Amino acid sequence: MRASAFAYPWDVDGDPAAPDRIAALGVRQVTLASAYHSTRALTPRHPRHRIVTAEHAAVLYPPGDRWTGRAPRPYPAGDWAPGDAYGRAADALAAAGLEAHTWVVLAHNSRLGAEHPDTSVVNAYGDRYPWAPCIARPATRAYLTDLAAEAAVRPGARGTELESLGWYGLAHPHGHDKTAGVVLGDAGQYLMSLCFCPDCRAGYAGLGLDPDGLAGAVRAALEPVWRQAVPSGGGWAGVEKLLGERSAALTRAWRDDTARTLQETAVAAVRAAAPEGFRVLLHADPVSYHCGANAGVDPAHILSVADGVVVPCTDGAGPLTPFAERARPDSVLAANFTIVSGMGGRPAALARDARRARDLGATELRLYHAGLASDEDLAAVRAALAEL
Repeated sequence: MRASAFAYPWDVDGDPAAPDRIAALGVRQVTLASAYHSTRALTPRHPRHRIVTAEHAAVLYPPGDRWTGRAPRPYPAGDWAPGDAYGRAADALAAAGLEAHTWVVLAHNSRLGAEHPDTSVVNAYGDRYPWAPCIARPATRAYLTDLAAEAAVRPGARGTELESLGWYGLAHPHGHDKTAGVVLGDAGQYLMSLCFCPDCRAGYAGLGLDPDGLAGAVRAALEPVWRQAVPSGGGWAGVEKLLGERSAALTRAWRDDTARTLQETAVAAVRAAAPEGFRVLLHADPVSYHCGANAGVDPAHILSVADGVVVPCTDGAGPLTPFAERARPDSVLAANFTIVSGMGGRPAALARDARRARDLGATELRLYHAGLASDEDLAAVRAALAEL
């Protein structure tokens, strides 16, 4: 099984040993970030630093002329990835015989929401989620589509993996998060992720829902949830129980169509900018109403649009099955495993887990994350890939 390791440019740029160290894992490919959200990242082997603080979402190369005079527009990185950090890292990896594919984070950008509040998801209480651009807003869709094309098709890249190309919602890892006081199941998360910006309100109205009435229904459904008097899990049946079947179905229809059309447009823009043979994959969840970095998709639809998907499998490879059932002979189904023990990964079990994923239809592996993992974790990965 072809394997690719994730990396940030700052893992490689300025560390002459990094490319050979990654190649020694047994991978042929590196999925290298070219546009990424804010983060604080460990660099346990870099000769110049141990902690990199990416203060805001940024492109890790100089943004092009297409953005002149436009708003919103991508932000260049600061001193954590100056200039064309992506290009320097990609060149170093190529010199070690590794194929670079871009890693592009799209609808996840806290600085965008802070500086352009009208781009953000607005919940039923009127609270804005600055980390979550609303993908129904025309200007936001245009921004994400152009960013996908530019950040994906970097010089020398052979493919791309598009992360968060869909709805982002309430769930959001944050360094000072204080939102776990009331446990929300997947149904509660869905209701708290419904957007009520002007474009979404118009979308609901176009399907026959009164936006004010819907917002009120969401708040009423959640009121006993805040008291923990009713459960808020149960999958889609739980959403229907809280909101009612008709309202639930119409909100999902609006959101599914909004995500599908953005995915189609963004992938088409990447293909138009890319050379022949360029592979386009999406980080994806097979449940279309799910939000987050792994965008909720309809498996049959997305595999008719993109070349394949990257599916989180650290907690089990079951999410591969819906994609495998809809895959074409040439579809890429990449099973994504966390290999950092401190982040819940099981690198010592990678060979076993990869075989299970292969049995469920996986054609490739993704390893998260070569720059963050300890030496012990990387040694376990080398042994697993040699065994496979």
